[in-house]
Parts: sequence; structure tokens; C-alpha cells
Amino acid sequence: MAISGRVPLLLLLGAVPAALWPLPAVVAGWALLVAAVCVVDGLLAARPDALAISRELPPSVRLSQQVRSRLTLANGGRKTARIQVRDGWPPSAQAAADRPKIRLPQGESIRVATLLTPTRRGRLQAGKVTIRSYGPLGLAARQRSFAVPGVLKVLPEFRSRAHLPYRLARLRELDGLAAVHVRGQGTEFDSLREYALGDDVRSIDWRASARAQKTMVRTWRPERDRHILIVLDTSRWAAGRMGGQTRLDSEIEACLLLGALGSAAGDRVSLLAFDRQLRARVASTSARAPVLAAFSDALSEVSPQLIEADWQLAAAQVGEMCNQRSLVVLLTGLDPALYGEGLGVVLPVLAHRHQLVVAHVDDPELARMRSDVSTAGAAYDAAAAGRLDLATGALASRVADLGVEVVRAAPERLAPAVCDAYLMLKAAGRL
Repeated sequence: MAISGRVPLLLLLGAVPAALWPLPAVVAGWALLVAAVCVVDGLLAARPDALAISRELPPSVRLSQQVRSRLTLANGGRKTARIQVRDGWPPSAQAAADRPKIRLPQGESIRVATLLTPTRRGRLQAGKVTIRSYGPLGLAARQRSFAVPGVLKVLPEFRSRAHLPYRLARLRELDGLAAVHVRGQGTEFDSLREYALGDDVRSIDWRASARAQKTMVRTWRPERDRHILIVLDTSRWAAGRMGGQTRLDSEIEACLLLGALGSAAGDRVSLLAFDRQLRARVASTSARAPVLAAFSDALSEVSPQLIEADWQLAAAQVGEMCNQRSLVVLLTGLDPALYGEGLGVVLPVLAHRHQLVVAHVDDPELARMRSDVSTAGAAYDAAAAGRLDLATGALASRVADLGVEVVRAAPERLAPAVCDAYLMLKAAGRL
């Protein structure tokens, strides 16, 4: 049994008779009277188990978006229920704390909505629903909790969606759907046109030029139906925090944006997330498959692990998923301290078989540290940050010498930078 805030106020009213008759028996008598009234009020309250409770909940929601969990309560008892409802959720659900008192007559039903604003990806399990049923005076209440199952899948936020329209426009230019001539090489012959200043002389069709008596060049349609494999490193590197998010959050944004763009380009896009074991694997069987939905669903429960990455495992999985030359995008870090025993072991082999892109998230804090020499301690930090930047740059140059495209960008720029690299390779006919 629970009591309301009216009970202490009722007890304070006992100060009046206590002031008029300052006897212990008066004080004790007033307290016993209030207790008796509370017991009677609680007994007159409707039983919470007389209510039938059901839940309505959307299957999924994007991170930081709002969604409502709706409870339907039907009063099957013989009394009018005066209730308060608490819909229990984990703290990361950020459930609204509004709990108004509801009057529910016999035989009627009502819907109670709880506003949720999730702050963490993954599955949110609904907690118990607590019903507090008050008596007619509102002094005491019967309380009971019920298990009403519900699961809400919180998908990645996909903030980089804003960069998609511009990349789609560039993609249409490559496909010749816009009134812009793109001189990149592909592998599929499209048409002949007259030579223009800046065209590659290797594209000149000499036989067609002889027939037309003017210089004609072949145009090529960018490749379609290519295979793109996105490899996401979820090891301790991905756990590093930059501002209010981890490196993994930026890399997930790159996965979603590249998946949406590659699917729109008619390519087959697959996903692999790993550290010491596989965390997610999505194999796209069709260029028109709902890649974005599949990626969002798979990445919703992926989190960084404080362990080292097993790149031998990643290389074996790449070999299984890519039976022909593919574009393999590695979302990982160029860590000079770990390269020789990790990524550096498998990178030359992968670069020989596939076209590789390595995407590295630059820490904006290091740039700030390099420019701050206001104190002796800050000067040492600046020197360390500068040395790390030089080492990372030298490693990036070594990796680029293997024929690998290296993308280095700040967290908020990583996703569009990776897509720009993809479009560049596509325009150059290197997929």
C-alpha cells in the first residue's frame, strides 16, 4: 500500500486540536484516526489486477528520434479506478515522467502514451508497468507491477543522410542522366561523340573518325553491378571518443551513406563488422535489395569492444564474401603502433586482389593540441600530437604506395569523404 501527499497534510491538521488540548492522547488519537481513514480508503480502492493491460510499440526508431509507447488499460472490475500508471523503461530510453491521475469507470478503457527519446543504439526491453490505484479520498493506494513485454530496436541515427542528394546528383552525372559530360573511363561502351578539348586520346575511335571525317571518341558508361564490401573494425580503436561520440559512430555513418549510395548506383553492397569475432555480416544478393534497412538493423546492436582486431579473420571473411575483384572499404585506424602486427599483415594481399579504400578518422582534439603551446605541459602535448600526426601521415603514404586509396577526415566529414572516394574510383573505371 502507498500513501499520497495528502496524508502528511492531514497529519499537520492535527496541530489544531493538539494546540487546543495539548495532551499526548489527543496527538496519538489524531494519528490513529488518520491511519484508520487511510486503511479504509486503501481498501475501497479498485484492485490493480482487475485492469487488463496491453502494449502498442513501433518495431524500431532512429537514434535521438522520439517514439511513443502506448498502453491500453481496460477496467474489468466493479469499481471506478483512480489510477496512476508508470511505464518502466531503461534510463537510455529517456522516458517522459508525466504520470497524471486517471479516472477509469467500470467497463471502459483508456490509452496512456509514454514519450521515449532513446540515446543508445540496440534493443530496448520494456520494464514492468506499475499501477497505483487510489481510494475515493485519494489518501492511500494499492500498488502492483505487471510484466507487459515490449522490445524497441533503436537504429543508428544516420545524420549523414543530408549528404546523399548531392552524391546522387553526381552519380546521375556519371550515368549520363544529367546534362553534364563526365570524361571518366568505365568498362561498358556507351556511344560515340566528337572529340572535345581535354578528352583522353586513348578514347579516339580511328575507324569511326575516318568514316565521319572528324575525330570521334568513345564514351563509356560507368560500371554497374559491382561488388562493394564494407569492413567495419569494432575493436578498441573504434571505442575512442571524439567529442560526444565514439569513432564507431562516425564509421557507422559512413557505412550507411555508402550503402545507400552504392545501392542507388546499381552496385551490390555487403557489410562485415568484426573484432576478435564477427559482430555483423550482411551479404547483398541483389543491387536492388533494401541495403539501408539491412545495414541499419545489423549495426543497431554493434558496439566497440576493448580488444584488438583479428585481421586474419577479416581477411578470411573477405575471401569468402568476394569471389571476384571487388571494392573493399576498410573503416579502421592507421595506428603506427599496431599496423605491423595487425592490418599491415593482410593489407598487401588484399590490395593485390581487390581495390581497397582505407578510411581513418582524424581526432580534432589532436589538431587543437598541436596549436596550443601556452604552457610547458601544453608544449609537450603539442609535440606528442605532432609526432603522432607525422607517423600517421607516413604510414598513410606507405599504404597508398600499395595502390590503396587512403581517406582521412574528421568524424563529421568521414562519411561524405568515403563516398567521394567511391565516386572517384567509379568515374575513373577502377572498380
